[in-house]
Amino acid sequence: MSEYQYYEFITVDRPLTGRERAELRSLSTRADITATSFVNTYEWGDFKGDPRTLMERYFDAHLYLANWGTRQLMLRLPKHVLAPATVAQYCQGDSASAWTAGTHVIIDLHDEDEDGADEWDLDGHGLLASIIPVRAGLAAGDLRLLYLAWLRCVQSEEIADDEPEPPVPAGLGTLDAPLTAAAEFLRIDPDLIAAAAAGSSPAASGEPSAAQLRAWVVGLPARDKDAIQTDLVAGGDSHLRSRLLRRYRDAHPTDASAPTAVRTAGQLLATAADLRAERERRDAEQRERDRVRRERSAAAARQRHLDTVAVDQPAAWQRVDELIATKKPREYDTAVQLLVDLRDLGERDGDSASFRDRLAELRAVHARKPSLLERLNLAGLDT
Repeated sequence: MSEYQYYEFITVDRPLTGRERAELRSLSTRADITATSFVNTYEWGDFKGDPRTLMERYFDAHLYLANWGTRQLMLRLPKHVLAPATVAQYCQGDSASAWTAGTHVIIDLHDEDEDGADEWDLDGHGLLASIIPVRAGLAAGDLRLLYLAWLRCVQSEEIADDEPEPPVPAGLGTLDAPLTAAAEFLRIDPDLIAAAAAGSSPAASGEPSAAQLRAWVVGLPARDKDAIQTDLVAGGDSHLRSRLLRRYRDAHPTDASAPTAVRTAGQLLATAADLRAERERRDAEQRERDRVRRERSAAAARQRHLDTVAVDQPAAWQRVDELIATKKPREYDTAVQLLVDLRDLGERDGDSASFRDRLAELRAVHARKPSLLERLNLAGLDT
């Protein structure tokens, strides 16, 4: 396999029509096409379609993965649930951009990482499914994905150091599984996310209760209730619930949305570097503690083993003679290891002279066994 490219498109708000599926089939005879998805993997050649065009015409989400380091995520949302002006505050570089197409705004997030080239173990299946819930979050007013997109631009040095950060959404310090999957897919530096999270207030706890929502709905103007009921019955707005929840939260701000001091891109990068250095220091200290623990454990095990050899040293020397007598290389290795045990035991118990005498005698007896002598020399058993 010379290359790997994975394309996946899915619809969320509506299924594809039969005509649309036929149009998509004309782009690829091998793709898996359903009423809600288009998936194709290329090990040679290229996709004939234009992902931007497909997003504008058919799909609500797209994920692309290539083994030369390219990763791309696109999301499409109606402009009435995610304002293009809001998106523009965060998508400010090549790594995060957006455009409008008809009644939709389309977000394009990607990473070009040369260090990620030749990733032969890639598999795109399941990645988009793990990320797609962030789209519903955006529709409901959770802008954390957009802030992560801005961080991707900062990491790629597409934002000037003195550029102030956009509004910081609450809950950056507690990313859920879909947001974490998106951050990992786009290879956003965890230390940079941690630096940004220091200026993010905690996320509001859970969704409003049924009683809270009921009280809020009762207080809505009659014309708003009529519009909501009409949309509900007509079923033309799949984001109705998300829009209403966002409207409720806008009407009931909490401390979680309190403003924090605005930082610059350069300050965030510097903080991330400090966090990385501290993390690496802690990791090094932990590795050293682990090494010391392993060495102590190995030393204790070694002493227990020598204790068993010490129980009957004459039998150990007899076993060495028996192993050497076989004239087999594998048995030579076992004999040499047993001799190492006897040497270490002599050093531990202050009887090294006796071991050296026995070893010299053994070498003299087997002086015509070059393979054995070579093994003894390599083991440091050279009297």
